[in-house]
Amino acid sequence: MIKIKKRKFLLLPGDGIGPEVVGEVKKIIHWFNKNKSLDFEIEEDLAGGVSYEKHGTPITDEVFYKALECEAVILGAVGGPKWDNVEFSKKPERALLKLRKELKLFANLRPAICFKQLVEASTLKPEIVSGLDIMIVRELTGGIYFGEPRGIKPIDNGERKGINTHTYTSSEIQRVARVAFDLAKKRQNKVTSCEKSNVMESGLLWKEEVQDLHDKEFKDVELNHMLADNCAMQLLRNPKQFDVIVTDNLFGDMLSDQASMLTGSLGLLPSASLGAKNKEGEMRAMYEPIHGSAPDIAGKGIANPIATILSFAMALKYSLNLDKEANVLEKAVQDVLDEGLRTKDIISKGKKELSTSQMGDAIISKLQ
Repeated sequence: MIKIKKRKFLLLPGDGIGPEVVGEVKKIIHWFNKNKSLDFEIEEDLAGGVSYEKHGTPITDEVFYKALECEAVILGAVGGPKWDNVEFSKKPERALLKLRKELKLFANLRPAICFKQLVEASTLKPEIVSGLDIMIVRELTGGIYFGEPRGIKPIDNGERKGINTHTYTSSEIQRVARVAFDLAKKRQNKVTSCEKSNVMESGLLWKEEVQDLHDKEFKDVELNHMLADNCAMQLLRNPKQFDVIVTDNLFGDMLSDQASMLTGSLGLLPSASLGAKNKEGEMRAMYEPIHGSAPDIAGKGIANPIATILSFAMALKYSLNLDKEANVLEKAVQDVLDEGLRTKDIISKGKKELSTSQMGDAIISKLQ
């Protein structure tokens, strides 16, 4: 059993703009070490396309073992059209899936928050999204992305058949639902569970298991069940009705992307992938911005680092229980936005445009 080293971060910048945005997090970690004496230890390595280019694999065993001994992994982004024709098992994104699966990161937390300074950036009316604060909890290691059997095979009439299997067990459902209920108790005390119980047996099991856990352990939390397609519609119609949404891997993938666009920019939104706590209260976790590698702007110094910086704030909160420091960092981001400082993706008339590194420096200047 590989023991977790306290306050050690593994930085995996990855591909595209990943190195640029993770570079700003590295500066913030150094600031906390220097000014708050937090003794964070950092190590940096390759994952994704850059790892494939150097080692012929999206993540090496050596890097994976480094991830096992760290308290948290900070990932930039992986993938890009450069690797579209690479063998499926060696695509950059397989590094991400391997880390999630092997580190047993079963709960993906994706907040969708509409910053008051950026309400106009949303494609929806201000009255629909102003004050929006949703947390989507997505099950991450089960469902159709990992179910067996899977594959593409020839059939008798000369056609081919693609097969994926959507499967869940009671324990897989209840452990992610427990995360959602615990989060709701610290928020608005409301959980919406989404599935397709009307047409899928796995969805019916999901609904029954979430209800059973609620009735046994979380009666004080309001629970509603909603079909996933209806949830997609309601997110556009009346998103502020939601507090915590818990759903499976497939629907969570889609609903969290949809919810993120309510806010106006993917460049602002973080995510956390959490494992189970051991007897010592330790858990493995990975934090990453929800945006992709954006190869079209890589190397230009215009990427927005805020999502990655806020992902680090989530790491401070969920992995290290440093809520005070996380709040300080989140307030620094708000202060910078209050001053009208923006990166290119969120620039608007009358605001000042900053480069990636200038935005990182501006946020550091607000830390206290």
